[in-house]
Amino acid sequence: MIKGFRDFILRGNVMDLAVAVIIGAAFSAITKSLVDDIITPLIAAVVGKPDFSAIVLTVNSTPIKVGNFINAIIYFLIIAFVIYFFLVLPTQKLLARLNEPAAATTKPCPECLSDIPLGAHRCKFCSQQVA
Repeated sequence: MIKGFRDFILRGNVMDLAVAVIIGAAFSAITKSLVDDIITPLIAAVVGKPDFSAIVLTVNSTPIKVGNFINAIIYFLIIAFVIYFFLVLPTQKLLARLNEPAAATTKPCPECLSDIPLGAHRCKFCSQQVA
């Protein structure tokens, strides 16, 4: 039972996931600071409010915090931007470069259309002379 748990924990995917969660939490703190300390004040300077969290609608004496929702959208967009342009796109380009099609090693026989090696002078299926 303990051996199975140890094997599960030491499996590569679990360790990768643990590292990803820790780095994601740290990146979330950086993104929150970027939005709270730089982006929101710049946008708020244009709008005239010191912070988006000050934007609150009241419906039947119930506060609806629209500003906090706007901040969450900004966080999400920044994280999505970074993940796409710094992780997904480079990975796709790397995989496309690594998975280039291999050079052809066969050619079709002009008579029977079977695949034969490039250096062959005669088809092994129909005995046709190949140029």
